[in-house]
Amino acid sequence: MQDGLFEEPRGAASGTNGSGQDEADFAQRGTSFFDAGAGAPLAARMRPRSLDEMAGQKHLLGEGKPLRRLIEGSGDASVILYGPPGTGKTTIASLIAKQMGQNFVGLSALSSGVKQLRAVIDKARRDLIDGQRTVLFIDEVHRFSKTQQDALLGAVENRTVLLVAATTENPSFSVVGPLLSRSLLLQLEPLDEDDLREVINRAITDSRGLDSRISIDDDALEQLVLLAGGDARRALTYLDAAAEAVDDGGVLTIETVRNNVNKAIVRYDRDGDQHYDVVSAFIKSIRGSDVDAALHYLARMVEAGEDPRFIARRLVVHASEDIGMADPTALQVAVAAYEAVSFIGMPEGRIPLAQATIHLATAPKSNATILGIDRAIADVRDGKAGHVPAHLRDGHYEGAFRLGNAVGYVYPHDAPLGVVPQRYIPEGLDNAVYYEPTDHGAENRIRDFVGKLRRIVRGKPRG
Repeated sequence: MQDGLFEEPRGAASGTNGSGQDEADFAQRGTSFFDAGAGAPLAARMRPRSLDEMAGQKHLLGEGKPLRRLIEGSGDASVILYGPPGTGKTTIASLIAKQMGQNFVGLSALSSGVKQLRAVIDKARRDLIDGQRTVLFIDEVHRFSKTQQDALLGAVENRTVLLVAATTENPSFSVVGPLLSRSLLLQLEPLDEDDLREVINRAITDSRGLDSRISIDDDALEQLVLLAGGDARRALTYLDAAAEAVDDGGVLTIETVRNNVNKAIVRYDRDGDQHYDVVSAFIKSIRGSDVDAALHYLARMVEAGEDPRFIARRLVVHASEDIGMADPTALQVAVAAYEAVSFIGMPEGRIPLAQATIHLATAPKSNATILGIDRAIADVRDGKAGHVPAHLRDGHYEGAFRLGNAVGYVYPHDAPLGVVPQRYIPEGLDNAVYYEPTDHGAENRIRDFVGKLRRIVRGKPRG
């Protein structure tokens, strides 16, 4: 969003906040802050002017949907628009502003505080007495503090204002619960390829855009769609940059796109949803044995500047959680990758990270290790923790034998097999079986062996 988007020209104030400060210093009524001049970026000039020009979000804009009713001026529910950049949150706000006229007020969470927020609400309360309902748009609401968000609660609950809040952060973590419960949460999705093609082609031909001064070949169009990653603003920004290198009447080619858009900007917020979503997809791809998908998500993290030690730590956890004894070397490889990136750094660290990722993705999988320890922990938490058998207790102190500690313990190495019948597990847990090997990888070899060990140690048949 452009700097100054929410700033109103001098002299355009519609009121004061009670302290002599112009409301225009921090808020703007109507549609003027959405207007873009001829020198504005292509993405700003091409903002849709009607629902017919809106690309994507069909799941929210169908007939009878709350968001469509709000845009058409008949909705009465506050909404929180949640979605990645370039999916239409500000566009939706601009369409509502067009419908509401001077009853629409825009605030930026970047430049507004509690004092300014209360001034807008006070003005909205006075307008409501005259029968005028105010729609309050707050961009980047996740940047509001808890105190600032709490200041909205009363006005939203009694409908002094109709709130339209936009955020790229998951509202479950960034918006206070009471405000969430008083609003409809509407999630916008990244635009699909057809939507992006429509956006790009319209920008090339529309008089607000490139006005047909150039054309674009199919390969260049597909490259822009690919680089956009579902983000309409990004698609138009890249188109704008590439089109500058094409003479009037020329054709925008894929070579021109590549020469003028150095690389795709990876949408990845290390403190936000994308951080967790990409890491989750990374681990699930390894667990699912899709080595190519795993490398893709690894590349996204590397390109976004993720801490390589964080990635390596996730690999170490995964090596035990999802592979375990099916390939005991997986943990060694993951730990080695962590040590490697710790002392060589990046960009070279991407290589051992990739090696570990490939090893883990192609390894046989077993979650028997985590299931085993979790079953044991569950028994302990349920109080199934009998006394340590006397013969297993420490006997290395004076008086231990008089207490019966370590008496009767059989040293396994003295037996021909190195395994002897002997109670190790506490009383009450005779039938406990925590570790159950799969038939995957190395566990297939040790599965029968574990059963045999149990039969010898416990002196009876054991699965």
